[in-house]
Amino acid sequence: MAPITASRVEFDEIPTVVGIFSAFGLVFTVSLFAWICCQRRSSKSNKTPPYKFVHVLKGVDIYPENLSSKKKFGGDDKNEAKNKPAVPKLSLHLDLEKRDLNGNFPKTNIKAGSPSDLENVTPKLFTEREKETASPESLKSSTSLTSEEKQEKLGTLFLSLEYNFEKKAFVVNIKEAQGLPAMDEQSMTSDPYIKMMILPEKKHKVKTRVLRKTLDPVFDETFTFYGVPYPHIQELSLHFTILSFDRFSRDDIIGEVLIPLSGIELSDGKMLMNREIIKRNAKKSSGRGELLVSLCYQSTTNTLTVVVLKARHLPKSDVSGLSDPYVKVNLYHAKKRISKKKTHVKKCTPNAVFNELFVFDIPCESLEEISVEFLVLDSERGSRNEVIGRLVLGATAEGSGGGHWKEICDFPRRQIAKWHMLCDG
Repeated sequence: MAPITASRVEFDEIPTVVGIFSAFGLVFTVSLFAWICCQRRSSKSNKTPPYKFVHVLKGVDIYPENLSSKKKFGGDDKNEAKNKPAVPKLSLHLDLEKRDLNGNFPKTNIKAGSPSDLENVTPKLFTEREKETASPESLKSSTSLTSEEKQEKLGTLFLSLEYNFEKKAFVVNIKEAQGLPAMDEQSMTSDPYIKMMILPEKKHKVKTRVLRKTLDPVFDETFTFYGVPYPHIQELSLHFTILSFDRFSRDDIIGEVLIPLSGIELSDGKMLMNREIIKRNAKKSSGRGELLVSLCYQSTTNTLTVVVLKARHLPKSDVSGLSDPYVKVNLYHAKKRISKKKTHVKKCTPNAVFNELFVFDIPCESLEEISVEFLVLDSERGSRNEVIGRLVLGATAEGSGGGHWKEICDFPRRQIAKWHMLCDG
């Protein structure tokens, strides 16, 4: 009986040992999982955020989803961070302590005064090239403008630039514009807003909100671009287009400002600057380019075949260089649009080759009330596409458009191609 009792004691001790080892294993597993989570969290906090921009509007961050997947500006120079002196952390948000009771920043009215005032307003605001051309005599002469010269002025844009070395962020704050011309002749005011684009990367575009009925708009909007290496800033330029919103037609272009960033040093902190607004692309009005189209009318099936072949000598849509053209084809019957088509976009070229065919059904046998409109547009991401030029073919069209239409009516079932000069949209 004694051996049987000893074996029973040994079997009773086995569950106790297994429970102790299971408890130690559970504690070890939980500790290991917690350590891995802490390591992942710390590694994520040290990574550079992917390229995107943060839009700060009155202290509120807006993260546009359509630009969150954009590529970075360029390669990261690891040695740059080692050689660069330590810079205190810059705040990417607006200073709320400087606001008034309504939550707005106090407006700074900068008016032409004495030469000492002009020097205090714009220290360090000129690049090396501007410092050579801006003399004290020219500053004095700017304070005594004639009435005709004042009428030609399109206003002044005020902004600030800074760079956050820790976050590799380029920060642009569009503060305000002063002295804008009135684009609405009835109310003698404007509804201004500003588009900003970083060159030569034409795709990085942002815009401010529209401010109603003002010639001195205070935007105070901050755009922060992450993933921009500091050495790469010297190769960039900022392009601003100042527009006035029009509810019933295309927005009016007031003017533009181009700021090359070469020679501008942002390592000392925020830099305030102002630039005069100039007329936009004076060369653009000299010509809109040409469009080669081919048409064929099938009288038996009452169909019109339209082939958009080529475009050449298209003007620059902006100071960035070339356009991204495409053609929109509209079919009208008695001044009512009954069908529309469009070609694919051709990237960065003034001489586009489309070779795209469209077939339209004509509602009646007579072509007297039918017309075809060709709109050559520049593709703009995130904003309204701009019309480069326009062409109309029809019985009542003037010039080559009317002659081309007469030929396809006189010679049905024959494909007739011709070059046409584009006119203003």
